[in-house]
This record gives sequence, structure tokens and C-alpha cells, in this order.
Amino acid sequence: MRVAPIGLYFENKRYSADEIDMIGAETAALTHGHSLGYIPAAGLVHIIQLVSHNGDITILEAVEDMKKAIARQFANDKHLQEFLNLIDNAIELSKDEHIDDLKAIRKLGQGWVAEETLAIAIYCSLRYSDDFDKALIASVNHSGDSDSTGAVTGNIVGAYLGLKGIPQKYLDNLELREVICEIADDLYNDCKITEYGSYHDEIWEQKYIYNAYSPTLKY
Repeated sequence: MRVAPIGLYFENKRYSADEIDMIGAETAALTHGHSLGYIPAAGLVHIIQLVSHNGDITILEAVEDMKKAIARQFANDKHLQEFLNLIDNAIELSKDEHIDDLKAIRKLGQGWVAEETLAIAIYCSLRYSDDFDKALIASVNHSGDSDSTGAVTGNIVGAYLGLKGIPQKYLDNLELREVICEIADDLYNDCKITEYGSYHDEIWEQKYIYNAYSPTLKY
């Protein structure tokens, strides 16, 4: 659940897709040493990075690209095929018009472990890729770890649709909405400050280096 900002922050101009994925895996591995803990983290980062930085890609295309990348990066992991099979199941279930969401999610697990969380989120995201409301409702209405599956589904569909695609009812009473939006914009747009250049950004410096930012400072 914690790695989505990595996909938002990093893009392919300075880092390869594989490097970005591995940052996600290594971040998750700080607390989840099993490969089925950090491989799904790399997978989520890959999907978020693609849908947030490419306006002409579908969620399905991002998921398929993720599968290829993960298969290459973790080719020697003994749990790799288990992960890929679960993702394939999520894709196929999302296409089945005769199965209801609860039954489909049960076939993927309960979301208490990372691979199931990502699979359920992928199912919901693919099933309702153009409807944030329906995707989120499907992702939390089951008896498993629904806050995790809801969070990851929101990550994927939210990154894909953007703020304009999120119903206003979720935004009206969102605590710290302005702060969240500002941090998201900062992550996405990054900053040109570098130890190798002379560019200076006082606001970024006050926000993220000295932690002394005041809203009275204006761009």
C-alpha cells in the first residue's frame, strides 16, 4: 500500500522502468522480506508509473507490461509463477460478464497478503477502469483485507483517471485535501534542484529540505 508514490515520482527520463520497479521492491522489502511481499510492490509501482506518465495507455496494457517486466526482473524467484498465475486469473475474471464481484474476489483470495491485494485491485481496476466509484465499491465490499484492496485499487484507478475522474463526494470532506494535492503535484512535477546544477527553488527548499515552509511563500 505504501509504494504508489514511487510510481508517481519517478519517470523514465532519468531512470529505467526496471530501476523504478526495483526501488518499489526494495522499499517493500524493508518490512516484507518474502518475495511475494516485494514482487507485488514492484508490480504496483510499474503500473502506477505507466498510467500516470502516459496518457495513451490503458490499465490492461499497463498490467500486461508489468507482467513481462516482473517475469524478466525476478526470473529466478521460486514464487514468480505463483504471482503471475494470480494476476492472469485477475485479468480473466475481470472479463467474465457472468461472475459477480464478490465471487470473483473470493477466487483471488482475501487480500491479507500482497499478491492477493494486488490481484484483487487489478481485477477491480480492470472491471471498472472508467468508473472510480464502482471500482472502489467493488474493492472494499468483501470480508478480507478490504482497506488494503481499496487503497491499491484507488491508487491504480485514481492515477489512471486523474483527479477529474474521482467523484466529488470523495473530495468534499477529504481531510488535508489541499496538502495531499500539493504533495502529489510536487511528486509528479519534481524539482530541478540538483547538487550538480545552479538552479534554486526557495519554496521546494523550504518544504522538503529545511521543513520551514509557510503558505505565505508563493511560486
